Amino acid sequence: MASSDSTLPVIPGTEPDKCAFDAFRIAIAKRISDSLGLPIEQVYTGVDYGKKGVDFTVALPRFRLPGKVDELAKKVISNFQPDEWVESITHDKAFLHFQLNSATMVHKVLTQVHNLTHLSPSGKPEYGTSDSGKGKRVVIEYSSPNIAKSFHVGHLRSTIIGAFLSNLYRACGWDVVSMNYLGDWGTQFGLIATGFEQYGSQEELEKDPIKHLFQVYVKVNKEAENDPTVKERAAQFFKRMEDGEEDALKNWRVWRELSVKKYAEEYERLNVQFDVYTGESAVGHKSQQDALERLEKMGLITDSEGAKLVNLEKWKLGSAILRKRDGTSIYLTRDIGGAVERYEKYKFDKMIYVVSAQQDLHLQQLFKIMNLLEYPFAPSMEHVNYGLVLGMSTRKGTVVFLEEIIREAGSVMKEQMMKNEEKASAIENPDETALEIGISGIKIQDMAAKRINNYTFNWDRMKSFEGDTGPYLQYAHVRLSSIARKNPNLLPLPSPPSEHLVTHPHLTSSSHARDIAFLLGSYPDVVRTALRTNEPSGVVTFAFKLSHAISSAWETVVVKGEENEEKAKARLWLYECAREVLAASMRLLSLRPLDRM
Repeated sequence: MASSDSTLPVIPGTEPDKCAFDAFRIAIAKRISDSLGLPIEQVYTGVDYGKKGVDFTVALPRFRLPGKVDELAKKVISNFQPDEWVESITHDKAFLHFQLNSATMVHKVLTQVHNLTHLSPSGKPEYGTSDSGKGKRVVIEYSSPNIAKSFHVGHLRSTIIGAFLSNLYRACGWDVVSMNYLGDWGTQFGLIATGFEQYGSQEELEKDPIKHLFQVYVKVNKEAENDPTVKERAAQFFKRMEDGEEDALKNWRVWRELSVKKYAEEYERLNVQFDVYTGESAVGHKSQQDALERLEKMGLITDSEGAKLVNLEKWKLGSAILRKRDGTSIYLTRDIGGAVERYEKYKFDKMIYVVSAQQDLHLQQLFKIMNLLEYPFAPSMEHVNYGLVLGMSTRKGTVVFLEEIIREAGSVMKEQMMKNEEKASAIENPDETALEIGISGIKIQDMAAKRINNYTFNWDRMKSFEGDTGPYLQYAHVRLSSIARKNPNLLPLPSPPSEHLVTHPHLTSSSHARDIAFLLGSYPDVVRTALRTNEPSGVVTFAFKLSHAISSAWETVVVKGEENEEKAKARLWLYECAREVLAASMRLLSLRPLDRM
């Protein structure tokens, strides 16, 4: 049964053409607004998802109206006639519960999924996305490993969360600049330069620059423990780098370039791309100096044994060092200069730093200084923090490089896949497939809980196809992809689908089919919430809920072997829409949805 949104009032900020449930919420709000004389916008904000078995719920006390709740509820219900939007209203204590008209809901949701995933060959824009960020730009800094130090699991968390945020903001219409701000400057490069003459190998460097520079760094550090002159020589060398001496910079440039090339390959395997590779070395001396001078003029700088500090005690943020005694910069000064230069270059509306919660104080100090300096963009700087990963190393317990984590994830999954040799032999690229499933396992384990929580990484959980894991999501997508392959007689499905197919009685009367359609209808809200909270866990929870609902429907919402062709087509169409939305949620989480495994 078709239904027109044109009969509904327009509420600013809603997008019924992109989120079918906006239309239903407006219809519910209009009903209450007409009955109780409240502004429709006010009622709209009070229409919430209901508990299990209830579509939407409104808590009447939130409107602070005079009179008893029972009488207010009676006023709404006494005027009620089922219509194309709402099937029934029930009163339960302080709440009114609303059941949507199943035929309208299924029709609107599935037609919307179809229309928004068939707009262009790439399927862009995807269902669930929004135009809320149109005309706005966000710079997202994430991953940011230190060249010549191991890419530890903290960087991996930043990479996974940052990639999710880049996908999310892009999906919501923002112009995204994803930025990898490398730790490519500082005294450790003085150390490596002095150590490289002794321990370096050009051949090893070209083979694996990140690992080799780390090995040099470890050896020279050990030497420095016993010989204090090593650190002095390193500091002098770094001072020459800061002063721009070509001789001191030439090796460093080669190391940096080789390392970036290696990182880009590893990130590609993780399905992560950066628009810009920059680093501490790229921050200009002038922008750092200008900031220091501004702080001096404002009387915010104090000298302490030749070092320069900014005193933030008044805001309970301690004192922050801005210049070392030898005159070299430290990363807070570079962060201040870097923020100014980014704004000049990108004119962003928002800048997000995806950095661990261990750096909370550093970011608070940075943001406070930017606000004290009265930079107009300072209020738009945001820190998205996260907790620690505990217990992540290779299964042998060795130091972890990104490459080792990725390789291990692939081999763990390949072991699992080979347990079923018949299925494994049917896969075209078993190594690539195993790698993809393994990476899905790592990512989902990381994003499943609120990002601020610490979590203990577990290789066994990562590789499990049961329970709420990455492999389980991939399996759910593969299963959905196989339905069309196994039923070629039902293809092609009509595009756009006929109204009769959309509102086929089987889809509207089967509770399993209705549950799937209702979940698909909720996906745009899931995306909006994620954008508001910068939180991937809600999208992960949605993907699992949808996978479970599909799994529950297999036995009753059957396609293969269904004799009534129209019924089979209606069911296939539901599953195809579910596949599109599950894939969209997986892509948001930077997973590559697999069609076979």
